[in-house]
Amino acid sequence: MEKNNNQKSILSLKQTVKHIVPAVMTAIIATGLGFMALFTSPVPMIQDFGKMLTLGIFISFFAGLFILIPILFTRDHFFAKESKKGIKTGKSSKTERLLEGLTKKVISLKWLVIFLALSTAVFGIWGDLKAGVETDVETFMPQDTQELKDIHKLRDILGTTDQVTIMYSTDNVLDKETINWTDRMTESISNEFPEVVVETKSIASVLEQTNDGKIPEDPEGIVNDMPEDQVKLLVNEGRTKGVITVGIKHLEASELKEFIGNLESYVEDKEQNGIDTTVTGKSVLDVEMVSSLTTGRHEMTLLGIGLVFIGLLAIYRHPVKAFIPLLPILFIVGWSGGIMYLFDISYTPLTATLGALIIGIGTEFTILIMERFYEERKKGFSGIEAIMIANKKIGKAVLASGLSVIGGFSALLVSDFVILSNFGMMTLINVFFSLISTIIVMPAILVLLDRLVKTKTKAEREVQTKTG
Repeated sequence: MEKNNNQKSILSLKQTVKHIVPAVMTAIIATGLGFMALFTSPVPMIQDFGKMLTLGIFISFFAGLFILIPILFTRDHFFAKESKKGIKTGKSSKTERLLEGLTKKVISLKWLVIFLALSTAVFGIWGDLKAGVETDVETFMPQDTQELKDIHKLRDILGTTDQVTIMYSTDNVLDKETINWTDRMTESISNEFPEVVVETKSIASVLEQTNDGKIPEDPEGIVNDMPEDQVKLLVNEGRTKGVITVGIKHLEASELKEFIGNLESYVEDKEQNGIDTTVTGKSVLDVEMVSSLTTGRHEMTLLGIGLVFIGLLAIYRHPVKAFIPLLPILFIVGWSGGIMYLFDISYTPLTATLGALIIGIGTEFTILIMERFYEERKKGFSGIEAIMIANKKIGKAVLASGLSVIGGFSALLVSDFVILSNFGMMTLINVFFSLISTIIVMPAILVLLDRLVKTKTKAEREVQTKTG
């Protein structure tokens, strides 16, 4: 009995390395290619997120290959227990029977399944184009924190806590001509943008305060007599650069971006010969950061799909076989966008990366099902028989893997940060969609497109080898 168990464990090891490892490796490569789309983001933190995801899946693969498989082999080879008499081996579990029954139903309604998946995905993509984007950084924070309440209170008192800076440079910012230009610009900005600008300040306005509201005849002399700590807030030590600070109302990034664009155009129109101006400041950086985080999500998704297709095409050398695992992913992308639209969930810098995550996680599941399907086809089973076996056996593993991912990301739901809890919720929804698409939609796709992928059985390959 012990010898028989040892032989079984060795055979299981060989079968695992021969059949499962190549399939998982293909899935890992495809997943990594999907995550590589994040590398194209102009934001370093998103690039690093993509790198860590890619690194993590390969570490997991090699850990499973060189740690988990040896542990399982050691358990079965050296610590195997004798089977109790009367227990039937090879009996299907409840999960396998459930998947088998579900697969039969899906195959009988395959056209309806494809129609529903396609129509809802098209609606979802349409809705995704209309989904909003949340750009107010303050909404990402826990709303009951004392720090945020203090900011709101300070804003109510002062009228503003946000600021845009106009930096200007010339040979001497304290000469009469430049001071007059600075004075005109400081006053006119408030008049030009009264609904946004709360206050403006420059070296010219400070000089007016010290001279009864008028620009002094000798501004440079007065500035030299002022405390240096006060002066350096508005002009540099060399007197070649100065700033006009513009206090503004708190705006969302989209409104702030529009204001900054209008301000840049206005300042450019009012530029004086010999004076170079630049609109800058933390608010400008915030706009650029949020815009970079939330825009280009469609491009990243399409790039991820393209990279995965090219990778699978290089592996399978068959366009249909390379495209089959991506079809369910396209449906998931549409469904995800539809959920965002129906429940009025705005995109954030984190949820903007969901396209790449969907491609990465979903492709792994669909490839595993497809690999087992064509493995059974090569054994001589018909398309329907092959998908019944594949969904019954691999579907159980996919279901366990998906539920594990759902369990892990569920921790984000309890985060005080709204941006993290929303990301966690949408990730859970997308993983659930990945399971639905893999277990329900994928069998229908494989059965319908089976005729386009020529699969030779083992007997046919042996005959070809002998005749060749």
